[in-house]
Amino acid sequence: QAQLVESGGDSVQSGGSLRLACTTSVYSVSQYFMGWFRQAPGKDREGVAGIANDGTSNYADSVKGRFTISRDIAKNTLFLQMNSLKPEDTAMYYCAGSSFKTAPLKACVFGHWGQGTQVTVSS
Repeated sequence: QAQLVESGGDSVQSGGSLRLACTTSVYSVSQYFMGWFRQAPGKDREGVAGIANDGTSNYADSVKGRFTISRDIAKNTLFLQMNSLKPEDTAMYYCAGSSFKTAPLKACVFGHWGQGTQVTVSS
């Protein structure tokens, strides 16, 4: 079972920035489609950003222009840079890995999940 470990969650004020990181010792962030998801209390888990093995990225409409997904292949780490944060971005954020080179940003595609890191944005 691949182990994904998220970090970087925090409490910030509206307009602030955070950078989430996802590290893994047994999963290759460069070979497979990786993603970031979030889940707020009482809501479904939603895809935030994904990055394919060729580096192509895609984003949920709600975060386009504010969030950036990237990876450090040498460190086998996935990142999510979040700028201009809004209270509606408050959620538990999860890193996820699939067994595909590229795929739709849907939870059912991903077979490996981290435990999550909490992001809270206050107004």
